[in-house]
Amino acid sequence: MPDIAHTKQILADLLAFPTVSADSNLQLIAYAAEILSDAGARISMHHDETGAKANLFATLGPEGDGGIVLSGHTDVVPVDGQEWTGDPFTLREVDGRLYGRGTCDMKGFIACCLAMVPVFAQKPLKRPLHFAFTYDEEVGCFGARALMEELKRAAIRPAAAIIGEPTSMRIIEGHKGCYEYTTEFRGLEGHGSDPDRGVNAVEYAVRYVSRLMALAEELKARAPAESRFQPPWTTLQVGLMQGGAARNVIPGHCRVEWEMRPVQEGDAGFVKDDIKAYIDQVLRPAMKIVSEEADIVTHVVGEVEGLEPVAQSEARRIVSELTGLTEAEVVAFGTEAGLFQSAGISAVICGPGSIEEAHKPDEFVSVEQLAACLGMLERLRPRLA
Repeated sequence: MPDIAHTKQILADLLAFPTVSADSNLQLIAYAAEILSDAGARISMHHDETGAKANLFATLGPEGDGGIVLSGHTDVVPVDGQEWTGDPFTLREVDGRLYGRGTCDMKGFIACCLAMVPVFAQKPLKRPLHFAFTYDEEVGCFGARALMEELKRAAIRPAAAIIGEPTSMRIIEGHKGCYEYTTEFRGLEGHGSDPDRGVNAVEYAVRYVSRLMALAEELKARAPAESRFQPPWTTLQVGLMQGGAARNVIPGHCRVEWEMRPVQEGDAGFVKDDIKAYIDQVLRPAMKIVSEEADIVTHVVGEVEGLEPVAQSEARRIVSELTGLTEAEVVAFGTEAGLFQSAGISAVICGPGSIEEAHKPDEFVSVEQLAACLGMLERLRPRLA
């Protein structure tokens, strides 16, 4: 096993790259690529459309199907408005805790992976070992979605993926999906004294939200009998509604921000089909009677599939053997694991640190958790070689 001091140094280096989702991750990707290429890994980088961000996919061992992926996202959430007791992008150790933005979510896992690279490379591997480091997980899992397309184009078919999100090294086999939308209502402004001569965007938004709330109740009855989630059904929530200028002006614009978190893939289609039919058959025709320019447009912020627990999971079996844990849990927070599963790759979540510390000021991961993660990865090596 690599020295924990070496892992902490890599973590310090990773933290020094302030990879907030709004900014570039290219320096971090170049740093990781150098470590991997020095160990003989085959490197592939794919940039987003701006060129400012990239995914890194690297492989040790033979070509071919059936490999294992170690996956982590490189972006972190902002620190703006948070009160930190030190520089968020400088690693600080106090009483066995390593503080800094991204220490647990999830640069701690990436540091463990990179520290283990020379260990994995010591002997020839009989099974491919892949490293996947992505961009923009925190704002919609855009990097992982692009990565799945690249793997498909390259005909790379791993068998299992371990996503190292902070689980306190527990095995997580399921989480809900996260589908996020912005729906715009474009009406026709006018004087409040004659409402029928305008198209009140706020009123149509209210009717739309009412329909969403009715669907939220219907979703409760669709909860699978065996659901282990809390709550056990798909949830639907409106987070923001904004429109209008003054009480005596017919509002010409309104915006609704909403989300749903499906426990099963069919629920997402159920909601989207119903609300589309309501727009097409009820709301939009009524708006266009007054103004042909009036409309309702929904923008997809992100649609991230959930990780559905399955009876037979190679990824779960592998991590169970590596950790000695026999129980697997489900969680409320979302990850990139569902995208791997949708691509036909068995996926499980297990990584150092607690999700309770993620996104907070003074985020930390314990040295003990990093050591446990290194131990899991060390036990993976002989299974590959």
